[in-house]
Amino acid sequence: MKIMQALKKICVIDGQGGGIGSTIIRKLKENFGENIEVLALGTNAIATAQMLKARANRGASGINAIVQTVRHADYIIGTVGIIMPHSMMGELTPEMAEAIALSPALKILIPLTQEKLEIVGLASTPLPQLVDDMIEKHGKDFI
Repeated sequence: MKIMQALKKICVIDGQGGGIGSTIIRKLKENFGENIEVLALGTNAIATAQMLKARANRGASGINAIVQTVRHADYIIGTVGIIMPHSMMGELTPEMAEAIALSPALKILIPLTQEKLEIVGLASTPLPQLVDDMIEKHGKDFI
C-alpha cells in the first residue's frame, strides 16, 4: 500500500504587476510540474492574475489572504521587500510583512528591491539567474 505524501505548499508573494512572481512560478513549474503546490499571493489582483497565468495552482489577493495563507505554507518565496512594511510602493502593509516574517515557513528571499536598502556583499545578478540558483539550492527540498 503506497502512502500519498502531501505536496509542499510554496507561497510566491508579489505585488505591482506580478512580473517577478510570474518568473519564479514559471521556473518552479518547469522544474517540478505538479509535484509541488504553488500558491500565488498578490498584494493586488493584477499581480495575482499574472502569477496564475504563469501556472500557479491557486491564487488570492490582499491583506487577509496573505496573512491567513502564510501560516500554513512550507516555503515562502519573494523579494526581500516582502518582509518590509510599506514596500512595493506601499502595497505591502505592516500586517502582511509581520505575518510573512513570523510564519513558520522557510523564507527564500530574492535580493531585489526598489526600496532604499542595500545588502552588502551581493553581486548584481539578473532575476532569472537568481531563480535558477534558488531552485538549485532548495529544489530538492520542494518535493
